[in-house]
Amino acid sequence: MRHNLKIIYLGTPEFAVAGLKILLENGFNIVAVVTSPDKPSGRGLQLQQSPVKQFALANNISVLQPEKLKNEEFITQLRSYHADLQVVVAFRMLPEIVWNMPRIGTLNLHASLLPDYRGAAPINHVIINGEKVTGATTFFLKQEIDTGDILLSEKINIEEEDDAGSLHDKLMNLGAELILKTVIQIEDEKYRLIPQTTSSQKIAPKIFKETCLINWNNSCENIRNFIRGLSPYPGAFTILNNKSLKIFKAEKELNAHKETPGKLISDNNSFIKFATNDGYIHVLELQLEGKKRMSTPEFLRGNKL
Repeated sequence: MRHNLKIIYLGTPEFAVAGLKILLENGFNIVAVVTSPDKPSGRGLQLQQSPVKQFALANNISVLQPEKLKNEEFITQLRSYHADLQVVVAFRMLPEIVWNMPRIGTLNLHASLLPDYRGAAPINHVIINGEKVTGATTFFLKQEIDTGDILLSEKINIEEEDDAGSLHDKLMNLGAELILKTVIQIEDEKYRLIPQTTSSQKIAPKIFKETCLINWNNSCENIRNFIRGLSPYPGAFTILNNKSLKIFKAEKELNAHKETPGKLISDNNSFIKFATNDGYIHVLELQLEGKKRMSTPEFLRGNKL
């Protein structure tokens, strides 16, 4: 089935590819894609195309890569497509001249149940905070970030073994389906807007390296959630012999003890654990600065503590 809406899709990482793919597979007219400029990456600092650009080129979709979103040449190019709707997934903050351009408006996908967890890192923060449920929300963009009128939202359970990586993949697929449902409703003019009349104390600010340091004075539950919420990227870490030790997977052991929180205990063969204020965190997967990620037994075969 071919649809009449002319859509411009804005996104950069892998998370944004799923929504673009599902719209294309369902016959929607993607007239152009806007993504980040190519960036040098890897040992040879070769220019790398974003996942969204790679997918767009493979499907013969025009690609725009503005350095600055207020650039006059870019604005003129964007206008030339006469888009009815823009769809934004995991992209930069847009100036009003861009998000207000299409006839219908600009639709955004956010990986949380708004108004909870507005901000840059909702997937990480819901796990760090020990939430059991999260979801995805589609809404029309307004000036203030993540505050526009909600179109659709859908819940998903956060399992005990989920980390930021597995939850990312679940929300990527859920979000793609939600984008498709939303765009179909918009095209059929059967959508309903729900104003975000409330704010929330649950926020999701950008994560920086210095905020990934593990505080061993916390409880086992909080520390394990912290590790899960930052795995696989950017990775929760502690300091071992003046080197950063990232921990990607861990189990908790509730156990009263008199050890100082943060004390490392190991048999130098099969286990490493750190004392907390109410037990121990058993490290299952880790990465010492300058080394590759590995299991604890692998690590201990080459590193005695």
